[in-house]
Amino acid sequence: MGPSILDALNVRVVGSGKKYLVLAHGLGTDQSVWSRILPYFRTHYKVILFDLVCAGSVNPDYFDFNKYNTLDAFVDDLLQILDSLGVDRCYYVGHSLSSMIGILAAIRRPELFAKLILIGASPRFKNDKDYYGGFEESEVEKVFAAMEANYAAWVNGYAPLAVGADVPTAVREFSRTLFNVRPDISLFVSRTVFKSDLRDKLKLVKVPCCIIQTAKDVSVPSSVAVYLKEHLGGRSTIEMMNVEGHLPHLSAPALLAHHLNRALSR
Repeated sequence: MGPSILDALNVRVVGSGKKYLVLAHGLGTDQSVWSRILPYFRTHYKVILFDLVCAGSVNPDYFDFNKYNTLDAFVDDLLQILDSLGVDRCYYVGHSLSSMIGILAAIRRPELFAKLILIGASPRFKNDKDYYGGFEESEVEKVFAAMEANYAAWVNGYAPLAVGADVPTAVREFSRTLFNVRPDISLFVSRTVFKSDLRDKLKLVKVPCCIIQTAKDVSVPSSVAVYLKEHLGGRSTIEMMNVEGHLPHLSAPALLAHHLNRALSR
């Protein structure tokens, strides 16, 4: 018998509020990515932090390649965490990969989520006819080839592009957590993300959603935020952040906290 999921995924509950707020990080980061956001919310919420099983801060032995080849296993983990903590209702903030996990979790257990806040979210990253996700198949294969050939070099090239803004501390921090992910796990989960397509599932989401989109994100074109708003089944709004980059929690935490507060109070 291995460790409990709460131990394995470094689950923490921080803060003294009555309501639960889940902060779920994306691929290439871990829960430390929220450290500049946390002070804004810990007095008003019980904040649940955890690491995805693919994070560099988690023992890589827990990553089962057969199990985590679809997003459903990540959804299982999230729901197991919430059930283990006895959470019956929460506000959920998901970044990138975790926004997709949140969407699927809310379809499975709508009563558990008061609201989804989706940062840098995309139901499908690859272009399709009548759909612009931002990536051609050939571009995606080039990225995978670069990750396989020299992971460290790929991290050094990708981190500044992803951060987008001229914030050296954010680039350093993202480089650190991305580099900490074991390269084979990073590549495997990237492949899982890029083959995912949630477009036909969006209408099943009845939970209210707020989509937070930066003005320029190398991973998610602004048109994707509009697509989400138009296709999600419940009430949804878009908050546009006047900053660049895929990681506003690292590059513009005070501004993101302002938008999160607005999304939570609506």
